[in-house]
Amino acid sequence: MFVEQILTGGDRNFAYIICDPESHLAAIIDPSFDPQRIYNRVDELGMKVGYILNTHDHHDHANGNEEMERLTGCSALSFGMTDPVSGITLSDGAELPLGETKIRVLHTPGHTEDSVCYLIEQSLFTGDTLFVGKVGGTDFGDQAKTQFESLHRKLMILSDDTRVFPGHDVGVKPHSMIGYEKKNNPFLLQKKFADFVELKKNWLEYKKEHGID
Repeated sequence: MFVEQILTGGDRNFAYIICDPESHLAAIIDPSFDPQRIYNRVDELGMKVGYILNTHDHHDHANGNEEMERLTGCSALSFGMTDPVSGITLSDGAELPLGETKIRVLHTPGHTEDSVCYLIEQSLFTGDTLFVGKVGGTDFGDQAKTQFESLHRKLMILSDDTRVFPGHDVGVKPHSMIGYEKKNNPFLLQKKFADFVELKKNWLEYKKEHGID
């Protein structure tokens, strides 16, 4: 499977091009800020777009949807929406066919209620659910609790060699692996929810103490 990570602008936002090597069908994840450049790259590579997918509905991830729809003729999809071509609804565990490749939807609420990650073979596209060495922002109550459960019940059960492709370039490197995050992400090292929230509350001090940008 082909994966290309594209830094699009905004707050160091990433968009992604994923392609099934046999059919040359592509999916674009989180088109933002420069959809024309993303589309030009797809065209340059000789691919045909089958899906436009969002990890959640925040403007910095979805602001390129309308232009990408115009360029490709595809409908931009997010959690709970139904793909008009396949008739498949993006629900938890749903699988979208991309040629011989399957795109599995993992509902991971917390940062937003509609947050999802897309698991494609051994690659996980995490939006603002999981960054390299960090997690997405939430409140310190119900959102944080939901995020904690999503991280541990949906993502940490994946194999250690699953590649992690986040929605922003805010970590020590642009992508990672589940095994690396389990061992190094300070939020994932907190096994109790109370400790997880405490780290969120004191994250600025923690970053300063540990030299994290």
